[in-house]
Amino acid sequence: MIEVATHWFQLAANLTLLGSCVFLAMTESSQPVAKRSWINRLEALFPWLGLGVIAGLIVILAITAGQATGNAANIWRPGIWVDFLENTRVGDVWVWRAVLAMILLGVILYLRYTARSRWHYVFCAIVATLPLIAGSLTSHSAAEELSLLSILPYALHIILAGVWLGALPAFLLLLFAYVKTEKDKQTKNIDIQVLQRFSLIALPAMLLIIASGIFVADRIFDGNYAALFATPYGWLLNIKLALLAIILVIAAYVRSNCLPIFTQADNPAVISASARVMRKWVRIEFVIALVLLLLATIIANTTPAKYAPIEEWPYPFRFSIETTWNDARVIIQVWTGIAILALAGGAVWLGKSQKWKLGRLIIVPLFLVITGFAVALPPLAIEAYPETYRRTPIPFDAVSIANGAALYAQYCVNCHGPQGKGNGIQSRTLSTVPTDMLTEPHTEEHTAGDFFHWISFGINDTEMPGYVDELSEDDRWDLVNFIHALSRGYQARILTPEVVPNRPYMVPPGFFYTAEDGSSGILADFRKQKSVLLVIFSWPESLDRLKQLAQVYDVLNDQNTLVLAVPKEGLDAETIKNIATDIPFPIVTEGASEIAHSYALSRRTFSRPDILGAGVIPDHMEFLIDRYGYLRARWIPPTENTLGWDDTDLLIKQVSLFNQEESILPPPDEYVN
Repeated sequence: MIEVATHWFQLAANLTLLGSCVFLAMTESSQPVAKRSWINRLEALFPWLGLGVIAGLIVILAITAGQATGNAANIWRPGIWVDFLENTRVGDVWVWRAVLAMILLGVILYLRYTARSRWHYVFCAIVATLPLIAGSLTSHSAAEELSLLSILPYALHIILAGVWLGALPAFLLLLFAYVKTEKDKQTKNIDIQVLQRFSLIALPAMLLIIASGIFVADRIFDGNYAALFATPYGWLLNIKLALLAIILVIAAYVRSNCLPIFTQADNPAVISASARVMRKWVRIEFVIALVLLLLATIIANTTPAKYAPIEEWPYPFRFSIETTWNDARVIIQVWTGIAILALAGGAVWLGKSQKWKLGRLIIVPLFLVITGFAVALPPLAIEAYPETYRRTPIPFDAVSIANGAALYAQYCVNCHGPQGKGNGIQSRTLSTVPTDMLTEPHTEEHTAGDFFHWISFGINDTEMPGYVDELSEDDRWDLVNFIHALSRGYQARILTPEVVPNRPYMVPPGFFYTAEDGSSGILADFRKQKSVLLVIFSWPESLDRLKQLAQVYDVLNDQNTLVLAVPKEGLDAETIKNIATDIPFPIVTEGASEIAHSYALSRRTFSRPDILGAGVIPDHMEFLIDRYGYLRARWIPPTENTLGWDDTDLLIKQVSLFNQEESILPPPDEYVN
């Protein structure tokens, strides 16, 4: 808790310096500062705030060093601090933050003891952003990827927060002067201009804060928006958004109601009263903003949403556009709700233009917002289970898929059929048709956790039984992986011998292998290094093809492509040794059966859908996986009226295309979602 409080104090001090300098830069520089007591009071805080930034960094260093070493006593040992600074990236960032904070303090002291002009404040504001930018290098976004795209939105978010939040103390001090004393007309006009200028920049700054916050949050959630309502990170963010909504309402009220009264009044009593009212609301806004900043600090020290497991989903429903959007009634109802939400925005505009009272300005749009969501959301809701968002603990790999296939043949084939099409020998005797897991997009519409729940506990109002007492948890997850492999294999019909440039799509099963030449590894070992040509062959039917590949092996190797041969059926050691005599590329011995059977699920083409009966597994199949881990092309001989990789020039052309591509998508997830 001390660490959070220190982060909060240090950040608040830095933001206040930034926002105050921005606010002061908007003042009329031609008027002597001596006539502006609120400026003197504000500037008197600057050195203390600068020292607060540095002191906060020192405390953060001590606490972080103690946490990193696992020994709380190291908090008090400067020697450990130095080791931490010298040997960690966080330490390097801290050094930059400390240096920039000291530069900021130097600028403040220079500003304090020299004749000020507008450019001094602008320069000080720019310097005040530098420790904030350096601090963004330790954010959740930077921890995952140290790039301009990951750091810039976060840095922009925090700088804009400083422009708004940090300026509120200056705003309050200016108003306080009008509560206590009467000002001459020239001073009042100057101050009105300052307040109006700040009001003009505060609105776009707040909109940019929201936009950059959405961008940062999208990266943090990484599509897992269910975590918004089921993880500590998500709930903290919800509270933060609620506070932000309150702040926006207060800011809108001050801007639309209080500020016009203050600027248009001539009577000193009215000016003082309006300043008092405006100060009250801005003070409330500032206090809420400090609480919001504290929440943001806590969030920064909380496990990000996409890494926080949802072991048990607490609600009996979830929202899914993919599953419900094919119903015309759903589309109509959702768009109706969106139209009502748009009316809420119109009500806000109307209320401001008509100068509604604060209560009415809040209640009418709020009622429309609640009504809009009440209309739009229910049709998107589908049933959910405690396991719905549970992450798969078993990787999507050949061993798991092979085990799942064996379990499927034992427990599922009679109802769902040998290929999962829902046409098993018992399917006609059931009151409900078994799910077609092959050709229907169920794995796209439902989570892996949904399938795990159904396999474990069955499906209500159907004959589908649960196997929680018969199968171990790992076995049930293996069945989930097999179902996904079955569905992905059917989607692989789009694959051809020709690569579609810059269009990675299919995620292949991972695998572990050991080859006869002593090499071993996993498929992921080749990511960002080599493409993989996976050759699943039969012996001796594939002899000529293996010899053909041997002839172009050096060319493929020069193209940064590994050829990996996998026997479709088990071969004895002597046979493999004889094959390897004339073959320069590795022949898989351990893991071959699992690899062959899991990749055989991707054998289907548009011309040969192979959905009847048990299906026919070709004698020879070749799969091309790019160096980023995506399955990009496939060739299954014999080729009928189309080009094939028996033309080795065509094969070499495909792998050469990979060498021209940069990373397009993130690395494939090793687990199904």
